[in-house]
Amino acid sequence: MKNKEISSSKIAAAYIGTVVGAGFASGQEVLQFFGYFRYWGIVALIISGFLFYYFGTIILKLGQELDADSHLPVIEYAGGKFIGKFIDYVIIFFLFGALTAMAAGAGAIFAEQFQLSSIVGSGLLILITLVTVLAGISGVISAISIVVPLLLVSVFGISLYTLVVQGISMQSLAVIPGKPAVPVWPLSSIVYVSYNLVMAVAILGPLGKEGKNKHRLRLGALWGGMGLGIGALAILVAVLATVPESARYEIPMIYVAGQISPLVQKIYSVVLIAEIYTTAVSSLYGFVVRLIAPDNKKLIRYVAIGTSIVALLASQLGFSNLVRVLYPLVGYAGLLMLGGLLYREIQRKKLTIIPAPAMRAKNNNEKIKDEENKMSNGPKT
Repeated sequence: MKNKEISSSKIAAAYIGTVVGAGFASGQEVLQFFGYFRYWGIVALIISGFLFYYFGTIILKLGQELDADSHLPVIEYAGGKFIGKFIDYVIIFFLFGALTAMAAGAGAIFAEQFQLSSIVGSGLLILITLVTVLAGISGVISAISIVVPLLLVSVFGISLYTLVVQGISMQSLAVIPGKPAVPVWPLSSIVYVSYNLVMAVAILGPLGKEGKNKHRLRLGALWGGMGLGIGALAILVAVLATVPESARYEIPMIYVAGQISPLVQKIYSVVLIAEIYTTAVSSLYGFVVRLIAPDNKKLIRYVAIGTSIVALLASQLGFSNLVRVLYPLVGYAGLLMLGGLLYREIQRKKLTIIPAPAMRAKNNNEKIKDEENKMSNGPKT
């Protein structure tokens, strides 16, 4: 990885793979943050796609410039020592929480779709995740890059079929059961991006360090943001086309897939597990490298194993409870990170735009003063 320039497509795949997971690919996140707002939820999703691109670019560039091994240098730059430390604690907590939620999600799918014990599904996910993380950042990125295209093809195919066959009924939209995680759609859009980036910064920071070309980093963020926005939009359309029934399930997209055929439902269950795996991998990796220096291989191994065991035990709290409570809270805290990144980016723009004319004005003033001094002194006799 250190000798070979990372491509924009791998950056985009890693970005998408870090964000998607049990919440995203299941349709539960999209339903809670956008579905309850109906057509306004589509507007909110478009805004979210742009925000994913904009802030993803900032984080990748900072990771490159700060030579970041973890999210900490990026966060401290964005928020300073005090706010940066608070955001750092939030990220560390959420990385572990996300790993726990992914393990719980895998257990729920194994129990519901394959009639196996939930602890078996959670245990298998944790084991495979641990092995991948111990392979290092290159193993993490490679694993994510392979799975992401599979998810996008599956989501687009199921959503397109559902939309063509069933369409979206105004009558069904009026009776969606439940209420949104965030009360108003503009704030919901921002909070959705916020909590996802709180987790994604743990991968995007070190990933930016691997890139030498800022244009490729920006292009990777663009494709990643578009992929996230369009993928979430496809899920939203499929869920809205099948409400109110789909909204009553913990995993709405599996219900949607089941309306096509039982085989499609099983296939999507496998895809969903793969996407849960990519988020679990990025969460465990980000958590471990924040606590332990990447070159301390022995200690990383012990911490990764210990973290995996604790997450497996905590996953028994349940998937839906973790998504409903944990994600919005982290999203609100993550607004501090987005605000800090935005403030620093505005400062950077000022430093690159203002100095040039200011310097020319300064030079002109100095020339004028020199001429005035010459005239006031006059020729020496």
